This record gives sequence, C-alpha cells and structure tokens, in this order.
Amino acid sequence: MKRSRTATLLLMSTAPLLLTACSSNEETAREGLYTSVESCVSQTQDRATCQQAFDKATQDSAENSPHFATREECAAGYDWDRCEERRDSSGHSFFGPMMTGFFLSQMMRNGSPMTGFTSGPAFRDAGGQWQRPDQNYGGVYRNTGGTPNMVPVSATPDRAITTSRGGFGSSSGERGGGS
Repeated sequence: MKRSRTATLLLMSTAPLLLTACSSNEETAREGLYTSVESCVSQTQDRATCQQAFDKATQDSAENSPHFATREECAAGYDWDRCEERRDSSGHSFFGPMMTGFFLSQMMRNGSPMTGFTSGPAFRDAGGQWQRPDQNYGGVYRNTGGTPNMVPVSATPDRAITTSRGGFGSSSGERGGGS
C-alpha cells in the first residue's frame, strides 16, 4: 500500500510538467532582410521595433563593414557609388560600402513579440549579392587583416521568414511572409 501511494504521488508530481510540454504556447522566430524601415513595417506592423533595428544596424555598420584603405579597393568589391569615406568608433578613417539593408530577428510567442530583438547591417556587393558580417568568427567581426569577415546571405529582401517551434510532439516548419 505504501509503495502504490508513493507511486501515485510521484506520477501526480510529474503531471504539470507533462501538461506544460503539451501546451499550445507556440514560439516562433521571425527574421527578415529589409531595405527600408517602411518595408519592415509593412511586414511586421511594428514601426517602433523596425526603427530601432534600423538605427542599431546603422550605428553598427561602420564597425562591422569591410574596411579599405582607398575608394578604389572598396569599389573593386562594392561598386564606386556604394563606397564612402567613413570613421569607426575610434575615429579612424577608412573607405567602406554603404549599408543597403538591415536584418531584424525577433522571438514571438503566440503571435506577440517577446522582449528584445537582434539586428545588424546588410551590404550588397558589386555582383548584387547580399552579405552580412560574420558573427560566428571567434566572437568578433574581424579577420586577421582587421577587415570584418562577410558571409553571403540567401535571403529575399523585404520578406519576413518565420520558423515555428511548438510544444511536445510538434514539428518545426518554415514559411515565407508574402510581399
């Protein structure tokens, strides 16, 4: 009798955990590559977050863009009209490509934004391909020559991508938000 009472109590104590795992609180991750604040707002309906993401990406772009000694070096990879003289946070002058877009990543729960977001600058090279700073390179954006590592991006601009993760037994999927 004592053994069955202990087993019953043990099973009862795990029931809330099982119910939590089966809950309908679905989390999604939404990321998009946007060419303007307006295109971001049209996809997310969240002007404040889009503006903050754009402002942060703009601020980060000088530190996280490729650095070249001359405009000619920059233009070899990013076209003459996309290269400009810039200054990093230390005041050092360099030539680099202009930020031509920004990324916004946001966690959602049941369709509502959770706290915080991440954002970063995006650049287009001379071939029209999108790039972003490599955030996985040793925790910094710089290669051994002091220039940020850039990674190609195969995202469609001005279109949000949503990845879902549900509770126990759910499968994950991906869908594109239309534009």
